[in-house]
Amino acid sequence: MSSLPVKFIDVCFSPDLIHLYPTGDRTVVVVDILRATSCMVTALAHGVTSIKPVAHLEECLGLKADGHITSGERNGEKVPGFDLGNSPFEYMHEELRGKRIAFTTTNGTQALDKVKDAREVIIGSFLNLKAVANYLRTRENHLLILCAGWKGKVNLEDTLFAGALVHLLADDFTAECDAPSMARHLFEQARPDLHSFLKDASHVKRLNRLHIEKDIAFCLECDCYDVVPVLRDGVLVKR
Repeated sequence: MSSLPVKFIDVCFSPDLIHLYPTGDRTVVVVDILRATSCMVTALAHGVTSIKPVAHLEECLGLKADGHITSGERNGEKVPGFDLGNSPFEYMHEELRGKRIAFTTTNGTQALDKVKDAREVIIGSFLNLKAVANYLRTRENHLLILCAGWKGKVNLEDTLFAGALVHLLADDFTAECDAPSMARHLFEQARPDLHSFLKDASHVKRLNRLHIEKDIAFCLECDCYDVVPVLRDGVLVKR
């Protein structure tokens, strides 16, 4: 009697380590909890037609002439001259419905750029955690979770998301190395109160100096949206 093929799951804790991981046979879940991927999920859930992630400010600004709304941040702050920043609450407005957004951030869109040639790229956040897990169960690809981190360094909130996803998919995927188990154990420790667990995290402290505690709390809410953003021809759309 034939058995189902094994599907592997792995976690890359920083984009600077992505050269160690194959992507050509994988679905890659890119995550930047605070706040890029949370914004992307929120925008598509509220009717934005598409999001074009770009790595460079100049390219993003240039897309304004093509009818895109320019959005994003550098070092957590809105870029001067851009239409929108990097707060998920900015992407809930009715006037954005049907619009196209060009989006660039310090970490999240840089991570996306590094895996744009993967077999499949989707966007994860706590806001769509269960939707992402349900989608991945239907895929035959191996899975890699790419944490955007902070300027190449590992961060806690993205690692916790990776652990949450590994936890949900424990019966569907086999860990390829120790990284998924590490992330899962960390998430299971933090699960009773993610917000308190992250209070001393470096990026939380960084964002708190910008007085956006409301954003942080929202980005840690689970399963607000049944949306899975998929990268198609360089543009994020709802699957």
